[in-house]
Order: sequence, then C-alpha cells, then structure tokens
Amino acid sequence: MMRTLLPTTLAVLLGTTALADAPRVAVDIAPVHSIVAAVMEGVGTPDLIVPTGASPHDHSLRPSEARALDEAELIVWVGHGLTPWLEGPLDSLGEGAEKIELLKLPATRLMELREGATFAAHDHGHGEEEHDDHDHEDHDDDKHDDHGDEHASHDEHASHDEHADHDEHAHDDHAHEDEHAHGEHKHDDHEEASHDEAGHDGHGHAHADGVDPHAWLDPQNAVIWAAAIAEELGHLDRDNAQAYANNAAAFGSEIKALTAEIEQELQPVSDKPFIVFHDAYQYFEARFGVAAVGAVSASDAEDPSPRRLAELGEEIEALDAVCALTEPQFNPGIINALGDVRVGEIDPIGVSVEPGPDLYATLIRNMATSLAACLK
Repeated sequence: MMRTLLPTTLAVLLGTTALADAPRVAVDIAPVHSIVAAVMEGVGTPDLIVPTGASPHDHSLRPSEARALDEAELIVWVGHGLTPWLEGPLDSLGEGAEKIELLKLPATRLMELREGATFAAHDHGHGEEEHDDHDHEDHDDDKHDDHGDEHASHDEHASHDEHADHDEHAHDDHAHEDEHAHGEHKHDDHEEASHDEAGHDGHGHAHADGVDPHAWLDPQNAVIWAAAIAEELGHLDRDNAQAYANNAAAFGSEIKALTAEIEQELQPVSDKPFIVFHDAYQYFEARFGVAAVGAVSASDAEDPSPRRLAELGEEIEALDAVCALTEPQFNPGIINALGDVRVGEIDPIGVSVEPGPDLYATLIRNMATSLAACLK
C-alpha cells in the first residue's frame, strides 16, 4: 500500500511546491489575465486586478487588488491608453515588479483611434484591406513592419524614447539584467507626452499617442503576447521556463485554429454594417473582415456628448446598419433608442465568463457568435 501511495503523495507535494514557488503575477483585465493563466497553467495562477464586471476605462482599486499589485513580481497590463488610472498605483504599489506593457511590445499590431460617431475621417473598408495585407504566415513570423497607412508604423512607435525599454526587452542575448528596464519604471517621459499630446475627453481619460488600446481583440496579438509573457516568466522562474513555453505554444495553436473557424463563420455576413455601443472593435473587425459603421460612445466608453448622439441619429438611416450591439456592463437604453434596428449584445471583456485560462478563447468565440446572430 505504501509503495502505491508514495508516488501520488510526492506528486501532490511537488505540485504544491511548484505552485508556491511560481512568481506572483498581477494582470489588469480578464482577457489578458486569461492569456497569462493559460501560460502559467499547471505552475501558478495570476491575480486579476479589474473585475470582469467593471469597465477597465474607469475603475477604483479595492484593497485586495492593491495588495496583489504590491506583492507582484510581474505585472502585465495593456497600457496607459486603456487604464490611465493604473499608472499611479503601478509606480507606487508595483515599484519592485517587472512590468510588461503590451501595447509597447514591438510585435503588437497597433491601430489608430477612429474619429466621430460614424468614423467619418476613416475609410470604412480599411479593416478588410488591413486584414488582407496581413496573412497568418506573416504574423507567425512576427513580420509586423507593414500595417498599412491607416495606423502608425510600429517601427516609429518602437523608435520613440519611451519605447527604448522594450527594444531592450527583445531578449536577443537573454542578458536579463541588462535587457529589461521594466523594473526601473522609466515611464516619466511617456506619461508627460501622453497627458500633453493625447486627446482628452474632459473626464480625465486619454488615449496615448492616438492608439486604440483594445488590441486584445485581434487574436493574433494574443498569440504574440502569450509568447512574450512566457519568455518573461521563464527569466523569473527558470525551473518552469519550458512549461511556460509549451503552454504558450499550445495556446497559440488553439487560438490560430479558432481564428480560422471564425473567419469562415463571419465571411457570409462580412458585407452587413452594424453599430456598436463603444468604439472598441476595430482590431476584431480587421482580423475577421467585418466593419462597424458607427459607435454610440468613443473608444474610452465615456458617456456620449449630445453632439455625438445627434451625429449618429442624423446618419442612422444612411448607414443602413443591420443591427446595433449593446454591452453587458453599460446601460443599453441609448442604443435601444436608435430606431428600427435589430439589437444584440456583444461582450469584449468577458463579463459573463469565468476568469481563467479558457476565458480568452470563449470570449472571442462568443463575440463572433453574437455578431453573426445579429447580422443574419
């Protein structure tokens, strides 16, 4: 009996030790938390800072969330454009932690913010063109240098002074102490430029450098981020580096397969226009060849101005939208009043999904299903 139980007992003890020794990781939003959880699966569990029912654009830290930041060895966040309120706590509570700001990773696909309730300053077809210009093989090879004229060249982003830390973060020589400036928190220049140059909405929110921060809604970005997170975790926890790498590879394979399925699912409705509650979906649109033609609220999800609502109301018939999509964390009253248009619900943050390694794939799948149902 003892010989039968001993391996099991050792396995439990070893598993407990591995979990206890895993780096403490804090993550800002549920979709990114899911990516990190998938990479850490079997080794440890990250802490989620912004609850799934809260808007990441405007959240007040609870004591337990502040404690998670304070105790973290690694903090993963989308960036200032999504959660500008988080920068102060990161500089104080997360002072000693390594940090990955995902929008600054050189391989991240970035898109510019759209303007106006009906994106009048942009070509409505640009999402499909961008998607066509970036096939999966190019993304798999991390060839992200050419992303079209509709958004800023990422080489230019990477060349800015505030991105120097992430140039070092490329791990070419794996000299961890020299490559990573994350622990030094050299964000002062970026913070000043963000607040001086970004477009403020009058509510204290701004999107740095004109970049749309909802980049997790391109599944290829999620694949890129998983690999970068696995690499950083491997430096912090060399004993489990191979497990992180294997998990990131498995996550990448799953998401690529899911992407191919959704492309097929949405192709029949790719020519049907729709309206969204807030302008968060252009990464999803570009990846899957669909396009919103208007948004009740801007990318920061603040309450729309009367002028914006008037613009959308005047153009609603001309837009010929098939459906309008609400979101679970916002009051749908405004979108319900848009007129004779089918109303559906789409969830870009995973409000109704249990946080964990499966949330991200479920989120993308549910978004595609909701959109397809509303457009049919």
